[in-house]
Amino acid sequence: MHENILLTLAFIVVAGAAAQWVAWRTQIPAIVFLLILGIVAGPGLGFLDPDRLFGPVLFPLVSLAVAVILFEGSLTLRFSELRGMSQVVLRLVSLGALLTWAVAAAAAHVFVGLDWDLAGLFGALVMVTGPTVIVPLLRFVRPSAKVATVLRWEGIVIDPIGALAAVLVYQFLVSRALPDLPAWLALWVFVKAVAVGFAVGWIAAELLGRMLRHYLVPDYLDNVIVLAFVVGVFTAANMLAHEAGLLAVTVMGMRLANMKGVPLENILSFKETLTILLISVLFIVLAARLDVERLAEVGKGVVLVFLAIQFVAQPLKVWASTTGSGLRWQEKAMIAWIGPRGIVAAAVSALFALRLRELGHPGAEILVPLTFAVIIGTVLFAGGTARLAAQRLGVAEPRARGVLIVGAHRLGRELGLALTKLGFRTIVADTDYALVRTARMAGLETFFGNVVSKEADRRLDLVGVGYLLAMSPYPELNALAALRYQREFGRGNVYVLLTPEEVSKKRQQVLDRRYARLLGGPQVGLAELLVLFDRGGKVYTTRLSEAFTFEAYQERFAGRGQLLLAIDPKGNLRGVGPELTSRPGAEWYLLGVYLPAESEKSEEAGPGPLEHAGARS
Repeated sequence: MHENILLTLAFIVVAGAAAQWVAWRTQIPAIVFLLILGIVAGPGLGFLDPDRLFGPVLFPLVSLAVAVILFEGSLTLRFSELRGMSQVVLRLVSLGALLTWAVAAAAAHVFVGLDWDLAGLFGALVMVTGPTVIVPLLRFVRPSAKVATVLRWEGIVIDPIGALAAVLVYQFLVSRALPDLPAWLALWVFVKAVAVGFAVGWIAAELLGRMLRHYLVPDYLDNVIVLAFVVGVFTAANMLAHEAGLLAVTVMGMRLANMKGVPLENILSFKETLTILLISVLFIVLAARLDVERLAEVGKGVVLVFLAIQFVAQPLKVWASTTGSGLRWQEKAMIAWIGPRGIVAAAVSALFALRLRELGHPGAEILVPLTFAVIIGTVLFAGGTARLAAQRLGVAEPRARGVLIVGAHRLGRELGLALTKLGFRTIVADTDYALVRTARMAGLETFFGNVVSKEADRRLDLVGVGYLLAMSPYPELNALAALRYQREFGRGNVYVLLTPEEVSKKRQQVLDRRYARLLGGPQVGLAELLVLFDRGGKVYTTRLSEAFTFEAYQERFAGRGQLLLAIDPKGNLRGVGPELTSRPGAEWYLLGVYLPAESEKSEEAGPGPLEHAGARS
């Protein structure tokens, strides 16, 4: 008996991790594989029966997992980003969300027969387009920058907003579903739950924020204390007011995200890891509980609901939100085409359906199958057709020429500026805020954070980016970045610059050469290149010609520094090293770090980097 339980639990965790890995390898949202695993293991083979496995603790476990997921999502919503956002995105997450809500609710009522209360809850659930599904799709589809920016920001902002709206509707339904409760008292229960949720969440955020801001919690206990707060606040709010816990943790996360001076980086990193695990387990468990027979009974009604959301709600939302925006009709059509539903809708719908069924609400058992059907339909539709649609509409990026540089030190900044002048979109990333600020002040596009974190998956806009230059002073980070992006960019477009310890053989190279190319070769390291800058060196950009050949270039710069990058006449970026098989010729551009020539040193106000016939700086 115990062995069977252990086997089932192990299967859930291992299968969830495997699904996430397969999703990373295939660039398909993990939700697809998680749902397939759950349906096959549950209704398909009968191997996984969550109700029998967890018994009466299933509902509390799902509740706590959803609370952690909502808290993590709300930690990413900063009001400053809302204020600085374009009018289109603001309309999409306000007017557009309301229109989606109304269309989805009406479709569920008309085609499936849900009463208006439950249909309203369903509409609130499926108006959310989560970033964890949108971002992988954008990287695969590669639409134009305007389309990608709108879709990415809409997914980020509407995630916690949609969850909050669903929680409010659910609070109202629960208050009405309580037996022998007068209408005025039902309204009071709803108002009380909302008031308690906001009050408990706000007070808890103030207390936790002050503790973190004033170093009252040691670093190694940050994550443990925050997790304890989430569990405690969720439970306390539920005890004070019926089902106020989810609202409380959502408010707590939103308040913490907007408090000044609260260190959230480590907390976000931990919560992202925990959320991935919880999502993986939760999706498999909830998908295993799907009532396929009941979904089949609804029949074509489910298909009609999906069609209404995809082909009525989406275009209506985009049309109303983009009027007068200046977007071309092709861009509007592409924004309307991509609208996959994701994690919040699945997890929260399962939790609410469990509770509503306990309260005897009619039709609650169809909420989960209907929601999951919409999720599967929208994800498969977007994933299978969006790339072709972008190409036909003329809003697909023709080729990824952008460069992601890991390391905002002098070398990363100077290379970034040189590549930007040559027409490459360049993003310089680092975890050192002072270096990122310097890069931003120099006019570079920057990302502050870890490029291999879940936060980077959510916020790092890589549309049009196809190359990686991992040049940080940390070999482990360079290796992880190469492994993370080699599948996305291709191994041939991922370059790593060795650290001083790796060049001097004081430590082994962290990354196997099979997964990335060495920038400059095995004898070139970050330290010697930074020393060149200290001695007055700079990045030279030189165009070869029939008159100024590669041999002349080598002779001119011999003994003065290191050649790093080459750009062929087709605009392909190549790292110079043992893997460079093509010999640079006319119309190639070469970028290297060199000391100035004696003639340049003698000039009092020279033009900067080398200028001569056939070359430019």
